[in-house]
Amino acid sequence: MSLLQLRSLRSAAALAKRSQLSLRDFSTSNVIWARQAKKSAGATRKPRTSNKTVKSSIYDAEKMTLTDAIHVLRAVEVGSPNATYELTIKTAMPRGAAIPKGRVSLPREPKAKAKDKILVFADGKAAEAAKKAGADIVGGPELAEAVASGRIQATLFLSTPSLIKAISQRLGRVLGPRGLMPSERRGTVTEDVAGYIRRLQGTTEWKGDKTGTIRTPIAKLDYPVEDVVKNVRHFISVVKRATGNQPQSADKDQSSKPVNAIHKVIISSRQGPGILIADL
Repeated sequence: MSLLQLRSLRSAAALAKRSQLSLRDFSTSNVIWARQAKKSAGATRKPRTSNKTVKSSIYDAEKMTLTDAIHVLRAVEVGSPNATYELTIKTAMPRGAAIPKGRVSLPREPKAKAKDKILVFADGKAAEAAKKAGADIVGGPELAEAVASGRIQATLFLSTPSLIKAISQRLGRVLGPRGLMPSERRGTVTEDVAGYIRRLQGTTEWKGDKTGTIRTPIAKLDYPVEDVVKNVRHFISVVKRATGNQPQSADKDQSSKPVNAIHKVIISSRQGPGILIADL
C-alpha cells in the first residue's frame, strides 16, 4: 500500500470518529436531559380536584312558573293557534305501586270526549238499573266466555259484588293485563252500578304507562291563559289524589296506601319545547 493511500485511510477514520463524537454529544445534551426531567416530574403531579358541584338534573335550569311557560309556548306556536298543550307528569312508581289511572272532567275540555262502551255483570234489579243508566251490555257470568274470546268487547267493565267471583277465574288473565278487570279498589265492583255509570257521564279516562308517566292533552293554545291554568291545576289535583300525594278526604286514614311521588310536571306543545313547571 502506498503512503498516499495510507494517509487517505487515516483521514477517513478520523472523520468517522469525529462524526460519532458529535452525534453522541448532541443526543446527551443538557436540553434533552432537562426536557426528560420536566416530563418525569409532571407525571407524578396529582390531578386537580374541582370544588364545583354538578347539577343533579339538566331540567333545573329550565324551570318556569306555569304562567310563564304558557306564554312561551304561545309565542312559539304563534302560527298554529289551534295547537294543543300537552301535560306530562312523571311519577316515581315504587315497587308494588299500581299504574296511575283515573277519570277527570276538566273545566274546559280540549277535545270531544270519547264515549265508553260499558259492559255490566249484574242480575235482578241491579241489571235493570244499569240498563236504564245507559249501560251498553248487561248480563251474568254467561257473558264471560264471549268476552274472553273477543266476540264481545267493551272499554269499561263493571260488576256487582255477588258476581265478581264467578267471572274472576275466567276473565282475570284476559282483562287484568289490560287494566279492565273490575275491582273494588278502583270502584268498578259496586252495588250501585247505576250510580257509577251516571258519575261517568261527562268524564274522560287518563292512565299512566308502565314507568308511571302520564300524558294528556290539557288545553288549546287559543284558550285564555286563565282557562289553561285552571285545567292544569285541576288535573294535577286529580292525579295527586289518585297517587296518594293528596288525601281524598280529611277523615279517611291513608297511611297504609303507598305514595307514588310526583317528580316532574312538564308542559309542551306540538312544536314547542317541554318546559318544567316550578310552581305545582
